[in-house]
Amino acid sequence: MFTKYRAVILMVAITALFTLVACATPEPQIIEVPVEVIKEVEVEVMAPEGPKEAVIFGDLNWSSALLQNRIAQYIVEEGYGYPTDVKFGATLPLFQGLRNGDTDVNMEIWLPNQDDAWNEARTEGAVLSVGKSLGHDWQSAFVIPAYLQEQYPELDSIEDLRDDQYKDLFDTPDTGGKARLVSCVIGWSCETVNAEQITAYGLDDHVEIINPGDGAAMNADLYGAYEKQEPWLGYQWGTNDPALKLDLVRLEEPAYSDECWFTTKACAYEDATILIAVNPNLPGRAPDVVEMLRKWDFNISIYKAVVLWQDANPEASTKATAIWWLNSNPDLWGGWVTDEAKANVLAALAAGETPDGWPVE
Repeated sequence: MFTKYRAVILMVAITALFTLVACATPEPQIIEVPVEVIKEVEVEVMAPEGPKEAVIFGDLNWSSALLQNRIAQYIVEEGYGYPTDVKFGATLPLFQGLRNGDTDVNMEIWLPNQDDAWNEARTEGAVLSVGKSLGHDWQSAFVIPAYLQEQYPELDSIEDLRDDQYKDLFDTPDTGGKARLVSCVIGWSCETVNAEQITAYGLDDHVEIINPGDGAAMNADLYGAYEKQEPWLGYQWGTNDPALKLDLVRLEEPAYSDECWFTTKACAYEDATILIAVNPNLPGRAPDVVEMLRKWDFNISIYKAVVLWQDANPEASTKATAIWWLNSNPDLWGGWVTDEAKANVLAALAAGETPDGWPVE
């Protein structure tokens, strides 16, 4: 049996055939169709019949990405009826997995951190951008607590880290007389970027890089120092939990420029743009999911409210937070989905259902 889309396309094809026969000329005619139209038709033609295939999310190992995945999985499973699953990992391997088709959706592609890999994959047609999540955000490898700058008001620039006074301030028994800098998590793109920045600034002899094993360890290091009002220097970004809860200061760096960033990296990060990306196969088999992701708008102000709620409810898991957020914001996420999907999600929430694809926490 033909689907609605196939029936429409068949009628168009028959009409076109009669038109060509009626207007036949000795010279062949080339009919140009805009690329946008072709893409739309491809999505409709490829819309699947029968059982829906699982939508697999790249489960990036930091809080905002995990929460967005749980919310998206709930909507995709309970709202649209697709099975979901996740593959847990770090930035670089999961991006490669998206390119290879091992995963279907990555909710947080951070640019410019991933510029090189992203541009290469886009050129190859291996990934598609379908919208933004979180929006724009700051990040820096040179962040200190505000109380520290109050104690040392002249400590306001990365150049100050050459000063023995400040090297001694951040020195620990394992840094060999250098300032201890808690940099990026092993396997994240910023691990490489931060190391390149420190070399480009000529700080290799003044700064010792410490790379935590995961985001929780990095945050715990900062929270521990903050609680004791101890010196701390390291990497943070605006949507990370400590940056939303604590009073932090970024040391001054040379301003970002494309010329600097794509050569030496001796300049500050550009404010990040956080994209949602999918494997190019997904629009063909889950066009309704892709349309939902195009409307996704989980911006920083929304996420900050979530973090503050979690702070007031420290026992709440990521799953419990996702359910709280969905119950509290139906008008917001309801604007991203169809009326039928919204009704399905609300019914699932009322019944206390959870997605089968959620991982064990």
